[in-house]
Amino acid sequence: MTAKRDRPFGRFNFLVDLGTGETAGPDAGFQECSAIGTEVEIVEYRNGNDAENNVQKITGLNKATDVTMRRGVIGSASLYAWLDQVRDGDEAALRTVRITLQSEDHSTTVQTAVLKNARAVRYVTGPFDGRSSEVALEELTIAYERLELEDLT
Repeated sequence: MTAKRDRPFGRFNFLVDLGTGETAGPDAGFQECSAIGTEVEIVEYRNGNDAENNVQKITGLNKATDVTMRRGVIGSASLYAWLDQVRDGDEAALRTVRITLQSEDHSTTVQTAVLKNARAVRYVTGPFDGRSSEVALEELTIAYERLELEDLT
């Protein structure tokens, strides 16, 4: 369990499990993970014969934002293979992805975001430049249906 503290945790120590159970090794290592979010839509409704001139706020559908992760090209085709599995309509391509924020010394789990019914929807690699000394990157975008935060208490 994580103890609450006055100073927020840094965002630079995180683990990614792409639904395989692995969080160690190069296939699970990512340089960057975009914001993870969800929102509930509000639908406004009013009967024409209501006595008050205001709308009712009704809870609508839940929407989850896509998550994009980037890592250096490591010679593994696992990200593309997952997208290919989704493209082929394989039902096993739906996964539960976990993104875990850790404390600075990696000893404590601070927060775990669980992305339910996640699937790879976009894979990008490059650009490449013969004059650059930057690392070649690949990028994976994941769409998911529901966000849950694991209880740490």
